[in-house]
Amino acid sequence: MKYQWRKSEKELYLPKAKPAKVIVPAFKFISISGEGNPNSSQFAECISVLYSLSYAVKMTLKKISDPPEGYQDYTVYPLEGDWDINAAAKAKFDGTINKDDLIFTIMIRQPNFVNKAFFEEMLAVTKKKKPQPLLENARFETIEEGPCLQMLHVGSYDNEAESFSKMEAYAKEAGLERLSKTHREIYLTDFRKVPEEKLKTVLRFKVKSVA
Repeated sequence: MKYQWRKSEKELYLPKAKPAKVIVPAFKFISISGEGNPNSSQFAECISVLYSLSYAVKMTLKKISDPPEGYQDYTVYPLEGDWDINAAAKAKFDGTINKDDLIFTIMIRQPNFVNKAFFEEMLAVTKKKKPQPLLENARFETIEEGPCLQMLHVGSYDNEAESFSKMEAYAKEAGLERLSKTHREIYLTDFRKVPEEKLKTVLRFKVKSVA
């Protein structure tokens, strides 16, 4: 049977539209970092690179005669992103964000049975089949977020501040402290296909207990 994250990992990927604490363990990712406006063509190319590599991994595993231990066919995980602003923007921050000042790492999670060596093979194959300069920036890494607060945000990305306000208010009441303004977004819908008001995004940031 195909492993489907929507069914098996609902706590992490399908939260309710209200804040909740979760513990996010270490996961493997293919990731790529950059900066600037997410509406730019370069950002779209970064996304394309991640999906090219992730599907190369998935489809190759389905075809090989000797897959790695623990292999199971799976649904490709959703696109995720860590977001921050650059140092110059932080120095003059007034509460508003210019998208040109954004710094990001976007990523797609990989199953536990995928390792760095196999990623390197798929990277080499993809460079030959679909040459793209940004492939040089792709990397394989393990990320552990640990204790976090998250909730589902429905609607425009530009309105995320409303959800973050709810999360920070909840954190204060629950005796939790947000560790930084950096945050994670998990994109459950494709902004190219779904109306802005129906976009679904998991918002998440790291916390620690202060109670």
